[in-house]
Amino acid sequence: MTAHGAVFLDRDGTIIEDTGFVRDPADVRPLPGALNALRRLKLAGWPVVIVTNQSGIARGLMTDADYRAVAARLEVLLHEAGASPDATYMCPHHPDITGPCQCRKPGLLHYRMAAEALHLDLSASVWVGDRLTDLLPARELGGRGILVRSGGGRDVEPMAVAAGFAVADDLSGATAMILEATAAQ
Repeated sequence: MTAHGAVFLDRDGTIIEDTGFVRDPADVRPLPGALNALRRLKLAGWPVVIVTNQSGIARGLMTDADYRAVAARLEVLLHEAGASPDATYMCPHHPDITGPCQCRKPGLLHYRMAAEALHLDLSASVWVGDRLTDLLPARELGGRGILVRSGGGRDVEPMAVAAGFAVADDLSGATAMILEATAAQ
């Protein structure tokens, strides 16, 4: 089997509204155009992997069960849109509380796990998110990063540009960039 790249996506602020430690499934609100963007990636043959830091668990602001209920609600919405991810990985840690870990973004553990499980070429992958920590794995593993201005992206845009990352308004814009680059190959 030949390895191929994937699109690694942040969740809060990239796919859904970042309301701060989303713990109620009723609060899952996809950002405008996000579900369609994911469907377009899937139709184009891109494996989609969601990687999310959920430090609210370590902080005691939410439980693992809260996270799972929110994740299940998002999975239903994604499935209904024809945009189910190939995998989802979550880090429940916070370094000040639980100590350092390899799974908290920009840690590489979840990306390497996805690469092994899905036979991915990380150097051909794309990282999309609204924080620099979402994009930094592209530096270590190859591929490229795209900052989205949704969520907290506007706050870090100057740093992302200085670091050489592309910028899009939202997931729809990032998807257009990915699909255009794919078509040009």
